[in-house]
Amino acid sequence: MAIIILLVLIILAIADINSSNEISSNSYSACPEDEKQALLVFKEGLIDDANRLASWDPHHHPDCCSWFGVVCGNMTGHILSLNLSLPPSDDIVDIDSYLMSMLKGKINPCLSNLKHLRYLDLSNNAFEGLLPYQLGNLSNLESLNLRGEDKFNEAGLLYVENLQWLSGLSLLKHLDLSLVDLSRASNWLQLVNTRLPSLEELHLSNCHLQPGRPLLNVNLSTLAVLDLSYNFFTNQMDLGWVSKLNSLVVLNLAGSDFHGPIPDFLRNMTSLRHLDLSYNNFKSSIPEWLYRFSSLQVLSLSANELQGDISSAIFNISTLNELDLSWNDLEGKLPRAVGKLCNLRSIVLSSVRLNQDISYIFEILSGCSSHRFESLAFASCQLSGQLTDQLEHFKNLKELSLNDNSIFGPIPTSLGTLANLEKVEIYNNLLEGVVSEKHFANHTKLRYFEGSDNSLVLRANPYWVPPFQLRLLGLRSWHIGPSFPLWLRSQKHLEYLDISNSTISDTIPSWFWRLPNQFLFVNFSSNQMYGQISYLPQTSNGSCILDLSFNNFSGPLPQISMGSNPSMIDLSNNYLLGPLSHFLCFQLNATIGTRVLSLANNLLSGEIPDCWIKWQSLQVLRLDGNRFTGKIPSSMGTLSELQSLHLHNNKLHGEIPLSLKNCRELVAINLGKNELDGNLPGWLGQDLTNLIILILRSNKFGGSIPDHLCALTSLHIFDLADNNFFGSIPRCISNFTAMVRGNGSWGNAILYADIAGPLSESASVVMKGQLLEYDSTLNLVKVLDFSRNKFSGKIPHEVTSLQGLQSLNLSQNHLSGKIPENIGGMKSLESLDLSQNQLSGSVSESMTSMTFLSHLNLSSNNFTGRIPTSSQLQSFNESCYAGNHLCGSPLKDCKGNGNEHGVRNGGRGVGEGQEVNWFYVSMPLGPYTKTATNVPSSTTVDPRRFISSCVAEQIRLAPDKFISVCKRFKDQVLLLEEPLRGVAPMLTAVRKLQSSTEHLTTLHPKFLLLCLLVKCYKTGLSILEEDIFEVVTAPMSTINAIAVEAYKKYILVSLIQHGRQVNCKFHASGKEQNKNKNKDPEEEAALLM
Repeated sequence: MAIIILLVLIILAIADINSSNEISSNSYSACPEDEKQALLVFKEGLIDDANRLASWDPHHHPDCCSWFGVVCGNMTGHILSLNLSLPPSDDIVDIDSYLMSMLKGKINPCLSNLKHLRYLDLSNNAFEGLLPYQLGNLSNLESLNLRGEDKFNEAGLLYVENLQWLSGLSLLKHLDLSLVDLSRASNWLQLVNTRLPSLEELHLSNCHLQPGRPLLNVNLSTLAVLDLSYNFFTNQMDLGWVSKLNSLVVLNLAGSDFHGPIPDFLRNMTSLRHLDLSYNNFKSSIPEWLYRFSSLQVLSLSANELQGDISSAIFNISTLNELDLSWNDLEGKLPRAVGKLCNLRSIVLSSVRLNQDISYIFEILSGCSSHRFESLAFASCQLSGQLTDQLEHFKNLKELSLNDNSIFGPIPTSLGTLANLEKVEIYNNLLEGVVSEKHFANHTKLRYFEGSDNSLVLRANPYWVPPFQLRLLGLRSWHIGPSFPLWLRSQKHLEYLDISNSTISDTIPSWFWRLPNQFLFVNFSSNQMYGQISYLPQTSNGSCILDLSFNNFSGPLPQISMGSNPSMIDLSNNYLLGPLSHFLCFQLNATIGTRVLSLANNLLSGEIPDCWIKWQSLQVLRLDGNRFTGKIPSSMGTLSELQSLHLHNNKLHGEIPLSLKNCRELVAINLGKNELDGNLPGWLGQDLTNLIILILRSNKFGGSIPDHLCALTSLHIFDLADNNFFGSIPRCISNFTAMVRGNGSWGNAILYADIAGPLSESASVVMKGQLLEYDSTLNLVKVLDFSRNKFSGKIPHEVTSLQGLQSLNLSQNHLSGKIPENIGGMKSLESLDLSQNQLSGSVSESMTSMTFLSHLNLSSNNFTGRIPTSSQLQSFNESCYAGNHLCGSPLKDCKGNGNEHGVRNGGRGVGEGQEVNWFYVSMPLGPYTKTATNVPSSTTVDPRRFISSCVAEQIRLAPDKFISVCKRFKDQVLLLEEPLRGVAPMLTAVRKLQSSTEHLTTLHPKFLLLCLLVKCYKTGLSILEEDIFEVVTAPMSTINAIAVEAYKKYILVSLIQHGRQVNCKFHASGKEQNKNKNKDPEEEAALLM
């Protein structure tokens, strides 16, 4: 709003000057030579990549009054206005072109020679360095705008030592120094107050301002607009002087880091017309006195953690044009009083928990202001119900945001009557039905349509020519196929296109790749598209995202043609074959700006080419799951920005190249399942200190672990399993501090930024004997796996300091000695495998306090004595202790003192018997708590131990009891907000309950719910992708494969939208209904007939 006011004032001022014949861009008098030279000197110090100042050429254009951005006086020829600004970047999509248009360099003091200058506007560029104090000599200046660019440039590129030079600008009416670093100008407030008596507008947003001394006398009697946003004043009283600005009509204090209630000094500023207090931390209710601001036209309180409801007293602000209360903790119904605000043009309530029917919302808003509304935003408001023809009341609507709700049913064709619509966001709802050409009949102004993640079917004539020209189109998970949508050919300005998972089974037509569009985002993933990829989309910038993964594309890789330089290329999970060289090394003299390259899980073969020097911008490289041979090329060491390297599941040999030590930004390395050899290089720890994931499993590495690797303090996953390492486990292992303290500062996922939003790292790790893939929760996983090597000596007691570790696997080595006595301090351990070593002594008593432990294997060692008594250790089956000299539950009772050295436990596990120990089942379930120190008593059993200890043969004797335990366990982890802890045990339960992978069980939805809550999508997908031909509660004769597939998708959608499985009505024959009327609803649903 402030920017709009500024532009209006400038336009009016210029018009006024033109009308008085003082300024003309077509001057009759040539500009003075000294002023022309001042402009030329200024130009020499600039970087003008877009050649915006091409007209500043004295040879072809000798009169500088005709130069771009220059306006001169009609009679004298003096330069009165210099405007080299760029428009704000709010609606910019072509980021690279915008960046190129920015003028860069320093502001030369020579501009002070333009003595008659009244207007100077250099805003939204990328100037840097010290702002010259000589600008204070421009004594005729009325408007000074040096605002920096606030999205693609860092604040503070321009800075000042002080603002004393403002004293010479006494005529100044408009001052904008936003995003200029003013942190050194501690007396800014005193100078503005005493030296600028004519000031009408002051914009100092994001300037690192110091609060300054309180003003005793406020002299800013003409100040109407004040913007001090994003300066983090913290103390509300530092701005108490603002309440004395009697002429103020626009106030912006957004992002000031205020805490507590909304500042009380605002209480009496009832003449304000525009008030923006967004992005603070009020955490309070909206005060009643704010509803008495009867002149207010714009009110923005978004992102403040405000509480309570929206009061009906809002009706008192009858002048309100724009209302934004989004992204707060407000809840309750939308009051009917809002419908009586007849001047309202925009209402933004996204993330307010209204919990209402959408038709009720539209009924309220269909009153006196319905014809005025230009923007309605109710995203994430917990709305339900169906869209109706009420939409046609909002004839002037430009923006409609209803995404992330539970709105269901079809989209009414009345949407097509809203001829002014420019932006529609309805994604992530429960919408279903057919969308046809009628829905877009009058949308000639539509530019953005995002309707992804609904169950909608697009039914359009192949030769349809839409009335719109879109810039953004999102139809992910719609039913568009099987044919590729030919009407896209008419879209000449499309920059963002997402038609992933849309049932397209077709080739990509050649005309698509030749469209004139400058694509920024293309996502065709998760379809059944086939054929060869002949081209990559044309783009003149380095910001294009191309995702063709999870399709059926075949043939060789495409060549990257000149003019195509995507920042992300994902061709993974297809059937592409052949060598990599023509794709990687084609442009011999070009440098590729791609930051993410994923060719994983294809049929590519041959050696990896040694031309990586051309790919210097790479941050993520995935070549895993192919058939590459040869050595890792040394030129990969030139990728200085590389953060993630995945080469696993190939046939590479040789040593890790020394050149990789130059990739100092690496966070993740996965070289597993190759034929690599040699010793583990010490420089991995010395030079790659940012490593979080290091996976070298299933290779031919040998030698000992160098102590230098202990410098990897950020390591979360260290997997050396299945190699030929020998020697002792280094005692410096305690330096892995990320495994000591638990979760780091990255959040749940390991993310790489700057790539069209965050991209999450993924890794497959062996946990509890199962290979699990993690991505969105990867940062919560801490694994140390040295199994299947030749390590010897004792287990160093330092390993017990890794108290954040969740899985420790030292099995199948030559380790000797005792289990470290204080191993019980590793309270986060969920999986411990020390089997097939030469360990001896007793099982440590401290292990009874490992309350999270759900997988234990101590078999095939030389342990003796009694197994300590606890609900954890007794819940594991006999096979966990087999091959030792142990006694006590779950093995045979001890005799005498419990040291049964002469009796060695056999290798037979519980799985070989059929008897169920229902002592465990009948006991109350042990409390699963977040607090590791809360150890269940000996009369309770942790359900995770129970799930782990039961074998399939036992479960099939009483499946109902097993299912009951699993369901109670699922409810418990949800109650404690720890769904991640339940994923692996529930997957184990599903597998044990199934007689084969073709069985659909009643635990499937429980397991999938946990996967969805922690975003372990790939783990859940592994279950969903299995072919189901049998249901545990129905014979084969009552079910067919198509119905089962439909049921699986129903479960998934139900969990996504409702967080639970919603029962639906199924039809069966009378005989089957009678047979199943007493069944569990989930079992009844599984009949599907």
